[in-house]
Amino acid sequence: MNNFLKSIFISTFPVVALAIAVFSGREILQNGFTWQYGGAFLAAFPIVLFFLLVFINKKPRTTAALLPWTISIGIGMILSIIGITEGNHLGISLAGIACSLWLSYLVWYSRFKDRSKNTVLKVGQILPDFQLEDSASRTVASSNFKGNPSIYMFYRGNWCPLCMAQIKEIANQYKALEERGVNMVLVSPQPHKYTASLAKKFQVGFHFLVDKGNQVAQKLQILGKNGLPFGFQALGYDSDTVMPTIIITDKHGKILFADLTDNYRVRPEPSTFLKVLDGISV
Repeated sequence: MNNFLKSIFISTFPVVALAIAVFSGREILQNGFTWQYGGAFLAAFPIVLFFLLVFINKKPRTTAALLPWTISIGIGMILSIIGITEGNHLGISLAGIACSLWLSYLVWYSRFKDRSKNTVLKVGQILPDFQLEDSASRTVASSNFKGNPSIYMFYRGNWCPLCMAQIKEIANQYKALEERGVNMVLVSPQPHKYTASLAKKFQVGFHFLVDKGNQVAQKLQILGKNGLPFGFQALGYDSDTVMPTIIITDKHGKILFADLTDNYRVRPEPSTFLKVLDGISV
């Protein structure tokens, strides 16, 4: 139920923030500036801008607290409270809604619970064998990748802008990975057609594979139950997805590194992968 609520939240949160920003801005334009509506606009507009920039800038990670954005939204809330003597308290209510939604996004939506309890992906253990599918639905066994070090990136799907930015970032390190003889394995539970289009887009010697039905995600304890934003099912995605995960193994399949981030916006840098492959402590 918690994850289902999250899927609805992330689909409606930016829309509500946009509605608050538009309504407050219109009130200011039509009736003049008030502290209440000025504060409501300042509390809501940064949220709209943040999500817009996530898609436009295509950066693969953020800080956990998003401090500049949080401060701006907080200032908006304070300004609206200053206008408490202006009579109508609708502006304060709207600012409070925007602020509450933002805090919910930071401390509730963005975080995964209990990832530290994963008993499968422990450094020093052998990565369990599993089977994936290529874009033509042919079976690909993980044992095929033994003999060389491998990086497995489990990503949520083409719909996730942070995942796409992270893949682009890793693709830019293609030569460095190739020099180290690394199998770069990108895995998503998304429909095959999306994985095929992603492989065509990047044109690098990576393995773009599909975890059909999230069977591998479940085996590795990285399943994101109801992790898809509500409504994206109409595009053919399954409601269940995978929690962003990076696993690095040596040529024998022993796990050298496992990034089980507890925040979907906080992800490791490619330089970390290279350090692990080169035997440098991280």
